[in-house]
Amino acid sequence: MDLESKYCARNYHPLPVVLTRGEGVFVWDDAGKKYLDMMSAYSAVSHGHANPRLVRLVRQQVARLTIVSRAFYSDMLGPFLARACQLTGQDMALPMNTGAEAVETAIKAARKWAYTVKGVAENKAEIIGCDGNFHGRTIAAVAMSDEPQYQRGFGPFPAGFLNVEYGDIAALRAAINENTAAFIVEPIQGEGGIVMPPPGYLQAAAALCREQKVLFIADEIQTGLGRTGKFLACEHDDVRPDGLILGKALGGGILPVSMFLARRDVMEVFTPGDHGSTFGGNPLGAAVGLEALNIIVDEDLPANSAAMGDYLLAELRAINCPLIREIRGKGLFVGIEIDPDYASARAVCEALMKRGLLSKETHQTVVRLAPPLIIGKAEIDWAVSQIRGVLEEMDRLRLAS
Repeated sequence: MDLESKYCARNYHPLPVVLTRGEGVFVWDDAGKKYLDMMSAYSAVSHGHANPRLVRLVRQQVARLTIVSRAFYSDMLGPFLARACQLTGQDMALPMNTGAEAVETAIKAARKWAYTVKGVAENKAEIIGCDGNFHGRTIAAVAMSDEPQYQRGFGPFPAGFLNVEYGDIAALRAAINENTAAFIVEPIQGEGGIVMPPPGYLQAAAALCREQKVLFIADEIQTGLGRTGKFLACEHDDVRPDGLILGKALGGGILPVSMFLARRDVMEVFTPGDHGSTFGGNPLGAAVGLEALNIIVDEDLPANSAAMGDYLLAELRAINCPLIREIRGKGLFVGIEIDPDYASARAVCEALMKRGLLSKETHQTVVRLAPPLIIGKAEIDWAVSQIRGVLEEMDRLRLAS
């Protein structure tokens, strides 16, 4: 911690624990203490730490071929992209590394599609996002944000972005015009605090976009790949987006692997030289991504997420404590909103850490719970007992003061 504090930019505020090993739903610190991971690296470790199939695959692939750049074909990329398209119902995909890169790819695709297919005047394309969104930390992604801290000190920002209220179809309809290229939306806002849209919102938004010849692009970097109890969160509203952004769990908790997937007419706006990445689609990442997808299907992780998520939500809602303002979520993507008049979410997370449960706060008001999708009932029971204990203890101390 001292070395990191001295040499690392302070762009994070981690909890004071040094982790050295992980297995399944557990991690261990440098003193050997065991913790239940209820964070799974912002949904990146959905398969569990050191998943045996992924570890075995990585050892084999590292010994064969890791990276050659996309100046050449490799034997892993085609099968990986074919599997991803088959599972998501999309026609084509463009592989990248981080989620933010995949968001940038979606923005570029939407703009070029607007100019070459829709007929928007050059440099007039607009992309609509939502208040409270989080699409990454790049300049373009930050330009889409309405969070003051994400923008403070980093301007000027590129034009062509505007936001509407999340969940408000009338606001979206009013914002669309002849220059609108795309609407980019998170099916559930993760960094915003596990914010749920009204029932039917995604379906209505997708229908409106179709009507207005606007691309409906779902950012499923956090919500996708089983996290909410379906393979994609859009499936809860029976929506197939025109464009889809995946990341995090796509790398199996081992490597950064992401992609933008879309209809053929959207993806074919790219020509050689338009876009690229030295590491995007590398053989090692493609092999890991393919195995990560296969594990999700073979082990039916979305079904476990649905069942365990319903159980977790029911158990949390049974906690009677005034510190809790709301429990919300879907599948194993859950937020506990803490009343800021009584406590901070950071304080709750610090107290849980001392009891051996790791989570992280969002905006000081929400404790996020997103464990590996392999979690079982016994681990959830233990987690809920620790959460109940912390909240009741904090409430007693509040009343005593």
